[in-house]
Amino acid sequence: MAQHKSAAKRARQAVKKNAVNTARKSKVRTSERSLAAAIKKADKKEIPALLSAYTSQMMKAAQKGVFNKATAARKISRLSTQVHKTTTAK
Repeated sequence: MAQHKSAAKRARQAVKKNAVNTARKSKVRTSERSLAAAIKKADKKEIPALLSAYTSQMMKAAQKGVFNKATAARKISRLSTQVHKTTTAK
């Protein structure tokens, strides 16, 4: 338990931040799964919107420090490559 007023405030802030970061991470993972499912089904109509939404959410999470920026870039790059292969395949 915090002994000082400032330490107690810091503990409260940490709890709030943890909840926000957890929600943000969950949202990113959900959109990643839905994009992967669309790629697997080769749903060419749905894929561009899902990729755009995923990219936006992932970069915002990286900016906020939820994910490392290099991790975000790597994941976006790999999914973009899969999307390109799926949408250009005959």
